[in-house]
Amino acid sequence: MTNGNLTAAEEDVLDEIEEEDIDFLRLQFTDILGTVKNVSVPARQAEKAFTEGIYFDGSSIEGFVRIQESDMRLKPDPDTFAVLPWQNREDGASARMICDVIDTSTGEPFEGDPRRVLKNALERADDLGYTVNAAPEPEFFLFEEDEEGRATTKTGDHGGYFDLAPKDLASDVRRDIIYGLEDMGFEVEASHHEVAKGQHEINFEYDDALTTADNVGTFRTVVRAIAAQHDLHATFMPKPIPRINGSGMHTHLSLFEDGENAFHDGDDEFDLSETAHSFIAGILEHAPAITAISNPTVNSYKRLVPGYEAPVYVAWSDRNRSALIRKPAARVPAASRVEARFPDPSCNPYLALAALIHAGLDGIKRDLDCPDPVRENIYEFDEAKREEYGIETLPTNLGEAVEALEEDEVIYSALGEHVGPKFVEAKEQEFEDYLVDVSEWELDRYLETF
Repeated sequence: MTNGNLTAAEEDVLDEIEEEDIDFLRLQFTDILGTVKNVSVPARQAEKAFTEGIYFDGSSIEGFVRIQESDMRLKPDPDTFAVLPWQNREDGASARMICDVIDTSTGEPFEGDPRRVLKNALERADDLGYTVNAAPEPEFFLFEEDEEGRATTKTGDHGGYFDLAPKDLASDVRRDIIYGLEDMGFEVEASHHEVAKGQHEINFEYDDALTTADNVGTFRTVVRAIAAQHDLHATFMPKPIPRINGSGMHTHLSLFEDGENAFHDGDDEFDLSETAHSFIAGILEHAPAITAISNPTVNSYKRLVPGYEAPVYVAWSDRNRSALIRKPAARVPAASRVEARFPDPSCNPYLALAALIHAGLDGIKRDLDCPDPVRENIYEFDEAKREEYGIETLPTNLGEAVEALEEDEVIYSALGEHVGPKFVEAKEQEFEDYLVDVSEWELDRYLETF
């Protein structure tokens, strides 16, 4: 007999656990750096997890709490229940649910939970009458493992953009990943080999922004787990190999108002409403600060350089891909959207989407004027021409990006009073560690020369 306080969705999960003969539940959440964490409990604890929550030590999680305030509680979201497809049923079937983190001292949602940060952004959008839809395009590399099972940077194929086998030797791996994603409820739209050797992309359908952020974490987990079954290492590191294209996570966004796409206007030259133009203007204005969140590693800025198809110039376009923001072609009004091309897949998806949403909403609230689109290839502009067009560049390293974040009241406050300082502290330390290290490139270039 189940507890009468359970919701219908929670009751459905208990029924599915029994039907699928689930032995273990992985209760997942994310730290401020975007790393997925999980607590595994016997499936018979599911009802307790719903009614009482599962307690854990928050002081052990990056950026959460201090040791004297360590007790946290996980509250599973029943809508995120999914059976893990790569588990061997003979060893016991497992399922996962994504959780909200509760502050046990107050009983309220923990403001240091990245999922809470995104929910705050969505509540702000709701206050303005909007719901937010999003779709990411996370790219990744598949590398061979060495004899000891450690990752290398050797690729098992020589494919290029949209190549077929035999050049694209990883097509079978992508197939198995797609099967796994579909088993977990994903609607996969397409998959293909990307530009660089060993680089791949799998696109899944638009959804509300919270579900999309949840899906990004799940996507990375599924890709890594199924790649490992093929003795391959999947990485979402933005630039694992020098002098070739890195991995991005182009992010499509749209606002809906009263069930209609607020970004569409058929009378506009670009089929974009004034709301969409102001949203774009907001992202462009706040782009340097957003970069610290959407491109959060030292390595991210090895991707954000001219010449490798990653956008570095703060501009938008309805045609070319050298701009920071692109307006993709839309077959129907409901598909009108904007594409932020600068995020990469190492980001925390909850924080990145929250930053983009707050920036766009700030543009709408202030009725910002959107600059004219740049239809020429900005990569071919010299500095004088960029100045003529008023085109600025993104920060060139993580240190500059964090400084821009601290100076931007809108984006910094979007992270909240807890996550903002903790995120900046972690990223400043990362950049300082990088500055005092000596790379192989420096040793190769200087050791025997001087």
